[in-house]
This record gives sequence, structure tokens and C-alpha cells, in this order.
Amino acid sequence: MSFPLLSCLIALPLAGALLLWLLPERLARAGAAFFLSASFLLACIVLVVYEPQGERFQLIERARWLPGVNAHYLLAVDGLSILFLPATALLFLGGLVVDWNALRTARRLYYSLQLALLAATLGIFSAVDTLLFFLFWELALIPLYFLLARFGVTEGAPRVAARYALLMLSGGAALLLAFALLAAERPGAGFDLLAWLAEPAGMNTQWAVFLLCLFGFGIKAPLVPLHTWLPQFALAAPGSLLAPLLGLKLGVYGLIRFALPLAPDVVAQLHWLLAGLGTLALLYGAVSMLAQSNLRQLLACASISHVGLALLGLAQPSAESVQGAVALLLGFVLSSGGACLLLECLRQRIGSTDLQALGGAGQRLPLLATGFLACGLAGAGLPGSSGFPGEFLLLLAVLPSHTGAGMAALFALSIAIAAFLRAYRQAFWGAIRRAEVERSEDLRPRERRLLLLLLCLLLAGGLYPAPWLDVIRPAAEAWATGMLRPS
Repeated sequence: MSFPLLSCLIALPLAGALLLWLLPERLARAGAAFFLSASFLLACIVLVVYEPQGERFQLIERARWLPGVNAHYLLAVDGLSILFLPATALLFLGGLVVDWNALRTARRLYYSLQLALLAATLGIFSAVDTLLFFLFWELALIPLYFLLARFGVTEGAPRVAARYALLMLSGGAALLLAFALLAAERPGAGFDLLAWLAEPAGMNTQWAVFLLCLFGFGIKAPLVPLHTWLPQFALAAPGSLLAPLLGLKLGVYGLIRFALPLAPDVVAQLHWLLAGLGTLALLYGAVSMLAQSNLRQLLACASISHVGLALLGLAQPSAESVQGAVALLLGFVLSSGGACLLLECLRQRIGSTDLQALGGAGQRLPLLATGFLACGLAGAGLPGSSGFPGEFLLLLAVLPSHTGAGMAALFALSIAIAAFLRAYRQAFWGAIRRAEVERSEDLRPRERRLLLLLLCLLLAGGLYPAPWLDVIRPAAEAWATGMLRPS
């Protein structure tokens, strides 16, 4: 298309972040609602324009950017990324809904940072020049740091933000080095991912690129033992910030988009490492859920387990495994992201998400309790929910080649759902023990509409997954063909 849809999609929230400073403080929320709604609408238009059975990469936009290093402003989407655009915009719009009455001061700063983070995240899913991707990857860190440091819900939030930033910068340095090695081997291709995918790099370069990307994306994912920042982040972050962090598994997306297809020969040799790391994350996250006394940290541990399941499936590269991994990640946007938003509603009403403070909360908050249960069960892969198709495809792909790891995955999933139900019972069932719970009110009309939309998507994605699986399938087959190309 001649019209730059992807550029407009990225520029719209970025322009909103700047224009909010021209509005009075009292109109900042309305301005943010307009730009977030417009971004979601434009993302849906991009999805409608995309043709699943057409060329793999579509809506391509290319312009000279840094001629000295042969880097281009290059945007495109395929079946692996297109569905994340409206899902991301919807998640940020949900964050606005749950914060509608909670934010009292510095609204322009808060909403402008949220819009800037949305723009950078959309850029991550759209960029196919690796240097441009790295720019968006690092730019996302800036608003995220200030949102956590300034608007965190614990006294130690600034310290947690600083630690998170340092860890992400170290991972970013590894990614930049990996991309530089690939560009140095083939200077004529520059940093163009499309050119790199057409011809694999040499074996030595593949080894370096794979290990560097595994570290860089593994911190963000997070993989065990690079996960230590996540439980503290989960406690300190506001729910509208935690939702995109846990709902959008950007680290796993980076592994699918860059690490694995750029080093196919190494992946074939190290399939045991991917399976081992995936199984370790699965078991560690599930067992850790049993020891948590806070629902936010419970979701953080569940997120580690989710990452492990996706990585385990990718240990056996095939169209089914990558289709299942992407479907699983999309399901987590709804389940994990929705659960984080509902926990933010809970925190605003009671002041805590600790299990000891929440006994009997379901009596006063039945809608919130129902929504949280639905999100938790969907995240565990309950049949009929959006989490089931991806989980089922991944298990089908991994069991024939890594039977032991697949059985361990089933065991870990059983532990995870038992841990979730145990925590849910302690938080929402039983007698009310605190006055804050007794005085709390259930979801307001605006939040109810968000919950209704969330439940409809959770059910639609599980009961009739064919439309979005059909969008992913052609790109997954092309991805698998590249992975299985002979050396």
C-alpha cells in the first residue's frame, strides 16, 4: 500500500504523548482516551487490510535512514506479529479504564509516558530492520523506567526501576552486538532482517548470535535464572504497567522473530538446551506459585511458567510449534494482561493484593472475582478458553521428540493450576476478615464493560480459534521452512 499505515500507527500515540502537554491537566485523561482509542481502531484497520494468504511480509515501508551503516527505516508485518498490534493497543486501553478514577496528580506525565510506551511497543512488533528494532527496544525502556519510578505502588519502586533498567540495558548490549556481527559478515545486506532470513550466516556467527540473543531476550522473557527482577517488579508496578509487561511476552517474541531463524543450524544442535531451559522455567514457575502469598507475585511466577512452555515447544522447530507459540502468547495478552488489570482494580479498592488481606473478597466483589478466575483458568489452558489452542499445539509438537520434557510440562501445568486455585480460594472465599474488604465495591460500569469484552475474547479465542490461527499459519510455515533449510 502507498499509505504508510504502520508509520501512522506508531506515530499516533507518540504524537498524543506530545500533544497532551498542550492540554490542561484536567483534560489529560480525555486526551489519552482519544489517542488510545484511535490507536486501537487504526491497529484493527491494519489487521483488516492484512491478507493472511498473501505475501509473508506485507505493508512494507522502506526509506533510507543511516546510509553510513546501510540501515533503513523498514517496517512490515506478517502472521507472527500482525495480531499483536490490536492486542497491544487493547491492553493499554484497558489500563486507562482501570486507572480512570485512581490517578489524582501528574496526569499529563503519566498518560504521555503510557502513550510513548505504546508507540515503542508497536514499533517492536513492526520493525524488520534490526537496528530500527533495537531502537524501539531501547526506547521502550525510558517511559517504562519513569512510570515505575514515579508511579510505583511501593516505597522501593525507584530502586526496582533502576535495577530493571540496568538489566535490560545489559541485555540490549548483547542484542546490539549480535546484530552488528551479522551486519559485519554481510555488509551488503545491512541490518535488513528480510535479507538475513534469505541466506543463513556462517556457523561461527550463528553460534555467537544465538547465544547473545538467548541472553538478551532471555532477560526480558524472563528465563530462569535471569528472572530475579520479575517478582519485585510485580509488587512495585501499577497494574496498568504490569499488564503489558506480563501480557506481552516480548522476550519470547524476540526469540521467535530473531534468535531462532537467524541461527537455524545452531538451534538444530541445541534443541536439548531449549527443551531443558523451557522445562526448568515451567517447573520453577509452577512450584514457585505454591510459595507465594501475594497475587501479583503469583502472576509473575505463572508468567515464568508460561515462557517455559513456549520455549519448550520451540525446541522442535515446526509450523505447528511456532503457530502454537504465537497463539499461546496471544492468549496470554488476554489472560495474564486481564488478570493484572483486575488485580489493579482490587488494589485500588482494598489497598493490597496480599492473600492475608483478601479473605472473603468474593462476597463483596463477585464480578471481579469471576473475571479473575476466568483469566487464571484461561492462562492455565482450560479447554474452551483462549489459552487452550496454543498450549495444545505446543504439546502436540513437543511430545513426539521430547517426550520426557513434555510429560514434565503436563506435570508442571497441573501444579500451576492447583497453586492458582489454592490462592484464589484464600483470597476470594471464606469469611471477610478486614474492614477494607467489607467496605469495597464491585466493578464500576466502565470496568464491567471491559470485563465483558475480556470474557468474550477469552471464550471466542478458545471456542472458535480458526480465524486467528489461520492468520498465523502461513507465516509459521514460512518460518519452519527457513528453520529446516539444509546448511
